[in-house]
Amino acid sequence: MLKFKKHTHRYQIQAPLTSLIDIVFLLLIYFLLTTNFIVEEGIKIKLPQATASAPQIKQEITVFVDKEGTAYMADQKIPMDQLYTRLKEKIGNDPDRLVIVKADKTVILNKAVKVMDIAKAAGAARLSLATEKGL
Repeated sequence: MLKFKKHTHRYQIQAPLTSLIDIVFLLLIYFLLTTNFIVEEGIKIKLPQATASAPQIKQEITVFVDKEGTAYMADQKIPMDQLYTRLKEKIGNDPDRLVIVKADKTVILNKAVKVMDIAKAAGAARLSLATEKGL
C-alpha cells in the first residue's frame, strides 16, 4: 500500500510593519522640524516675476536696490559713489564671480541699470537681474 505524505503548511514569517511605519513617520517629522529653511536676509523688496528664472548655485555678490533707488550690500546702505570701490574689493581677482542685482519692481529702471553699469565698470564679467518665479 502506498502512503502519501501530507502537505503541511509552513508558517510564514511576517515582520511587524506597523512599528516600522511609525518609526519612518517619526523620522520624517523629525527631519521636517529640524531642517534649516534658508531665508535670505536683506532689504525688503518686491522682485519682478519671470517664468524662465533658474536658481544660482555659485557664490555671488548681491546688491539690493530699494524702491527709492538706494543701493545696499549685506544690509548696509552704500552711496552710489562708494559702490564702485566696494564692488571692486568684493570682486578682487575673480572677475567670473556673479553679481546679482535685486531691484524692487517699482524702482525706476534707470537706477537699476546704473547699479549694473557700476558693477560692470568694477570688473564684473557676469551680471544678473534677480526675478521671482512667476506663473
